[in-house]
Amino acid sequence: TCPQCHRSASLDQRGLRGFQRNRLLEAIVQRYQQGRAAAAAAAKCQLCDRSPPEPAAVLCEQCEVLYCAACQLRCHPARGPFAKHRLAPPPAHPGAPGGGADGAKGAGGGRKLPTCAEHDLENYSMYCVSCRSPVCYQCLEEGRHSKHDVKALGAMWKQHKAQLSQALNGVSDKAKEAKEFLVQLKNLLQQIQENGLDYEACLVAQCDALVDALTRQKAKLLTKVTKEREHKLKVVWDQINHCTLKLRQSTGLMEYCLEVIKENDPSGFLQISDALIKRVQVSQEQWVKGALEPKVSAEFDLTLDSEPLLQSIHQLDFIQMKFPVSVPPVPLLQLEKCCTRNNSVTLAWRMPPLSHNPVEGYILELDDGDGGQFREVYVGKETLCTIDGLHFNSTYNARVKAFNSSGVGPYSKTVILQTSDVAWFTFDPSSAHRDIVLSNDNQTATCNSYDDRVVLGTAAFSKGVHYWELHVDRYDNHPDPAFGIARINVAKDMMLGKDDKAWAMYVDNNRSWFMHCNSHTNRTEGGVSKGATVGVLLDLNKHNLTFYINGQQQGPPAFENIEGVFMPALSLNRNVQVHLLHPAPLT
Repeated sequence: TCPQCHRSASLDQRGLRGFQRNRLLEAIVQRYQQGRAAAAAAAKCQLCDRSPPEPAAVLCEQCEVLYCAACQLRCHPARGPFAKHRLAPPPAHPGAPGGGADGAKGAGGGRKLPTCAEHDLENYSMYCVSCRSPVCYQCLEEGRHSKHDVKALGAMWKQHKAQLSQALNGVSDKAKEAKEFLVQLKNLLQQIQENGLDYEACLVAQCDALVDALTRQKAKLLTKVTKEREHKLKVVWDQINHCTLKLRQSTGLMEYCLEVIKENDPSGFLQISDALIKRVQVSQEQWVKGALEPKVSAEFDLTLDSEPLLQSIHQLDFIQMKFPVSVPPVPLLQLEKCCTRNNSVTLAWRMPPLSHNPVEGYILELDDGDGGQFREVYVGKETLCTIDGLHFNSTYNARVKAFNSSGVGPYSKTVILQTSDVAWFTFDPSSAHRDIVLSNDNQTATCNSYDDRVVLGTAAFSKGVHYWELHVDRYDNHPDPAFGIARINVAKDMMLGKDDKAWAMYVDNNRSWFMHCNSHTNRTEGGVSKGATVGVLLDLNKHNLTFYINGQQQGPPAFENIEGVFMPALSLNRNVQVHLLHPAPLT
């Protein structure tokens, strides 16, 4: 019985060797082994007189030469014209710098095309829909597939790849929800811990206020609180372990499917595509409704009644008090959790312990950063909120109040938060096109595609003067990277500036142009190459945008009358790699 499709098959005289080999899995294993072998090899010095050469210690990106420590001191001293050269760690592959890609291409291009199992001299060219297997032309003319429904191998390969990709999207969405759910559960653990400690403290205070007769009863009551907390923690940990196991299984399946999709062997892919699609669909169905909801709450339904007479002390126990519903009390701001980052502020609050009035939600209000009127920025049940897109170098006042069916409670104390003077940002992986590749803590960007793709920065600007620079690490085959600003809903699958949501300068190796709404203006001499620096100056006080290449201004201010909220933006393809230089405050 096949472990993938679960169909039974009869063995001929060849035994198990009569079955088709899983070439797709073999190719993945071979590619993995080749990658490990290449990574294990050490790069050698290219100037050594010794035999064999010493292992390389550095790579000069300008000279494109590998040096050992001794040859670097002798042939490439850090002075004179070499002082400005950039030295990097040597590559893991033993070939010359930049040779790894060609080697990988050569290895992939040298793969032998699979031949038919029944006709050794024929390659697979068609796909039998009835038997769900690739076949050759001779199978169609002579074999058992002559009267079957057949289709082009390439067409069925693309169709099944599309089905698998579509199914993977569903699993990916569920995995994302599961990660968010795990964060929610871990926050729930912290809330349970905090609430449990609050209840214990209140219980101890009440019991210590009673006479000696209450001492014996105090231990029993503390035990009940502890058991309740441990029960809740156990339930939540069980959910975390169960959800983590499901997530690990889904993630492993996703990683295997992504490796399968990378393969260029249609026949090998189609051998296992049906089974993989079913496995992915089954994996998606395991996230049933309610699986991503906590089974317990962080609240403790425990209330201590301290009013009975002393003769009833031995009957003292927790009861569920019924209070008349009134407006909620004042929320308590958790100042240790309130913070700012760039032009974002985060606020946290909680209700006071032993608050009996129910809370249906909270209203968070913020002023305009200039002492103006308060406005509502959040209404909901969460007790932690982050507000993005505020003004830099501004002081904001914030307050919160709770509400329920009886009305709105009083405001909390006002907290004052100061946003950053200077914007510190990186490239944003969450909003970037899927072909964008980020590294170096999201400060370096390149692309997997030959088409232009867009990535945004993590900061948003609405007023003030802002300047940032990008260093061109790699520039091959004269591409046209574009640098500028954009709104959050800019198109990510085309060059920056082709729609009405972006303002950019695109540049080749000789000249640059300004572009907005696919309109090209202000052609200026001066291009980029490897090692160039591109500067962007956004002046929202004067409402204009200016560009620089290696410190030289590219024409007059590129665009006038710019107003709104903008994010740093960049478009590039696989021939370009840039990294973001830390911004500096402007005088």
